Amino acid sequence: MKPSFQADEDLNEVIVKAVLRREPSVDFQTARAAGLSGLEEFAALALAARSGRLLATHDRRTMPGHFARFITTETSAGVMIVPQAMPIVDVVESLLLIWAASEAEEWKNRICVLPL
Repeated sequence: MKPSFQADEDLNEVIVKAVLRREPSVDFQTARAAGLSGLEEFAALALAARSGRLLATHDRRTMPGHFARFITTETSAGVMIVPQAMPIVDVVESLLLIWAASEAEEWKNRICVLPL
């Protein structure tokens, strides 16, 4: 099964729109659609895990620690940390490559920083 994505509240929504414009069949949910507004990182990880979605975030500072604690008791679909300085076109290409060339199972309990 192909990976699906969940945007964290801090992820630039232009990234979600650009991915979906390039490949409409990608399952990429916005933070607003998932109800992530105001949720803390641990709750966002839990919501993404329950829906089997890789969490895409710009939070390079605190998310790795929350993720490490989360996977001690829960299973995560994975986390993709997107550097804010990374050009959007490169983010889109990276996420599309992940979607096209991998299976959701490969990302379980993994955290990665783009580009891969």
